[in-house]
Amino acid sequence: MRKTNVRTIWEKAHNSEPIVAITAYDYFTAKYVDEAGVDIVLIGDSLEMVVYGKETTHTATMEKMIYHTEAVASAVKNAMVIGDMPFMSYHGSIQKAVENAGRFIRAGAQAVKLEGGTKMSDTVRAITDAGIPVMGHIGMLPQWVHRIGGYITTGKDEKSARILVDDGKALENAGAFAVVLEKVSSDATKLITAQLDIPTIGIGSGIYCDGQILVVNDILGLFDKFAPPFAKKYTDLKTEIIGAVKQYTDDVRNKKFPEK
Repeated sequence: MRKTNVRTIWEKAHNSEPIVAITAYDYFTAKYVDEAGVDIVLIGDSLEMVVYGKETTHTATMEKMIYHTEAVASAVKNAMVIGDMPFMSYHGSIQKAVENAGRFIRAGAQAVKLEGGTKMSDTVRAITDAGIPVMGHIGMLPQWVHRIGGYITTGKDEKSARILVDDGKALENAGAFAVVLEKVSSDATKLITAQLDIPTIGIGSGIYCDGQILVVNDILGLFDKFAPPFAKKYTDLKTEIIGAVKQYTDDVRNKKFPEK
């Protein structure tokens, strides 16, 4: 049994201990971030962009997400593993949403994440009633990018901030154990976190959340197609990889590798 679960995440938040979450999409990356001591590993549908080079997350499928979830879950021993429900896997039929959430649990995840606030509360309630923990996601919604007109910051005025509070409350009342706030203004984030009893996990939403999440490729310098302004690059593995492969290439061409 993994050490981190819904209860320990809740306890961290209520003890003012910041929650650390990160994405991972393969066995070895998941193994290493788990050894680094993160609390949550999310198999994000962001894999479509950072692993497969797509322009949006819309092309993620259940089959692809389950495949990557199985790999990550095999590696993680301590952190909580959460599967990101892809576009159109929880829209429409609530029964379909519950069944797809169950597929993530069978693949080794301990919970699922889905986008949307009040409009998704009935779906969240049905999934949690089936015994599956749900992490909500409000603010800037990547799966809704065509409707909202881009990757914009939300909650910048009183009215939109109040809508986000209502969305968070609806998810909390539906049984969500935590909620991601993506690209929410700092003032709105502070208000939402104060109003909710469940933990808030921020991505590009400032300092007032109970925890933070980033895409692992961004912090490692492995994705330069689109660099979110809020992501901090902690190392530059792109340069390291290119340098190592160039050295290998030179050694082979100059007959320095393999050695006798």
